[in-house]
Amino acid sequence: MPAPHTASSKNGMAGAALVLGVISLSTSIVFLGGLLGVIGLVLGAVALKTAGRTGTGRVAAITGMVTSVLAIAVSVLVAVFFVWYANKTQGCYQPDSFQQYKQCVRQHLTGK
Repeated sequence: MPAPHTASSKNGMAGAALVLGVISLSTSIVFLGGLLGVIGLVLGAVALKTAGRTGTGRVAAITGMVTSVLAIAVSVLVAVFFVWYANKTQGCYQPDSFQQYKQCVRQHLTGK
């Protein structure tokens, strides 16, 4: 007969992975999400292993891992975009006014 689930048998790492996954996904466009996503992914993997033994927290662990992986992917894509943008517009970084900067960026991005 399985033991009844009590508060002490809950998988706290699964909850932490889920929370970190959601927070990392929501902050992934400012690079912080990538770091939190890595932590959430590690916690999710540990929680999934724990869930195999205790039977609790499997869904939360998987959800935390999935949101963490998505956050890491979004952070990488944002970083690639920023590098591309900086490379394309590097000649525009010392304008005399914001209007000149906008015009320079438009010329570099559209080729006009």
